[in-house]
Amino acid sequence: MRVAVINSGSSSLKFKLFNMDTNEVIYSTVVEKIGEKNSAIKSHSQALELIEVDFSTIDIIGHRVVHGGEEFTKPTLLDEEVIKKLEDLTHLAPLHNPANLEGILVAKQKAPKIAQVAVFDTAFHSEMPQEAYLYALDFELYEKHKIRKYGFHGTSHSYLLKETAKELNREENELNIITLHLGNGASACAIENGKSIDTSMGFTPLEGLVMGTRCGDIDPAIVLYMQRDLGMGRDKVDEILNKKSGLLGLCGTSDIRNILEQDDERSRLAIDIMTRRVKKYIGAYIALLGRVDAIVFSGGIGENSAYIRERIVDKNLAKDIPILVIKTNEELEIARQCLAFKDFGSKNSSS
Repeated sequence: MRVAVINSGSSSLKFKLFNMDTNEVIYSTVVEKIGEKNSAIKSHSQALELIEVDFSTIDIIGHRVVHGGEEFTKPTLLDEEVIKKLEDLTHLAPLHNPANLEGILVAKQKAPKIAQVAVFDTAFHSEMPQEAYLYALDFELYEKHKIRKYGFHGTSHSYLLKETAKELNREENELNIITLHLGNGASACAIENGKSIDTSMGFTPLEGLVMGTRCGDIDPAIVLYMQRDLGMGRDKVDEILNKKSGLLGLCGTSDIRNILEQDDERSRLAIDIMTRRVKKYIGAYIALLGRVDAIVFSGGIGENSAYIRERIVDKNLAKDIPILVIKTNEELEIARQCLAFKDFGSKNSSS
């Protein structure tokens, strides 16, 4: 079974082809700077043409879609009706879903006979209890506009659960773990009996931990102050919170390696703020879970920086909890989730 995974961003297209009999990558490439000034690659359609794969040999194509709202809580076969519903959800993730959709439409045009499946970042968190996902706002905002916590990085947290179960020789549905996806984007997840019961990202990926360029948790009245008292427009505020805050805002760079090398006062402060925030979430999740079978680090920072891991989980916090470091593989998890459609995919690829 050959499963291709497409992760389409606003100016990039990542493509991996897996042999699912062995979980091996047959082919992998990233096309960047799509549509940017002076770039020779003007569109996602053109980017797909650069991929050196015979599409007729592929059984299924899986697409990463950031936001599935409440509508999509599991991998979903893409047809015209589903694509229309995804278009209606773009307002929930205006920075991500339109690019995901563009990749879907281009791939459908390129390979119309191959089964294509959407796998959603939000799906793993769809069984969170209501007390976890509702904000203490006017309830009409949820009923009419679906303003609630959705959570993201679901494919990563799902993959880490599976790998932790293998590492500990336990069943997924009996595990209580805390997973930490720490990269330029970062999130924590409390998993109880194999289910996500809470996560740090919220209505958008902005909530939660301090990230490369995102601020994470702040007093929401700060946004009102920036608009009303500082005269900032909506787009300016959005740019600051998402692209000019986090580690970048605190010390001038979002690259953790540069921050550790700089070792000046602002850089040390940025590390202190970032690690303190993660530690607070771990403490809260220990309180929610009661028993914790493992704390799992992943993502570029979580996997590669022993110093950051040590700053987060000292002996007072972790005590007897096992600390695992697992390299995440979101593309493989997407490919695995596509296997539910393997019979459909085989029929289509041979038609």
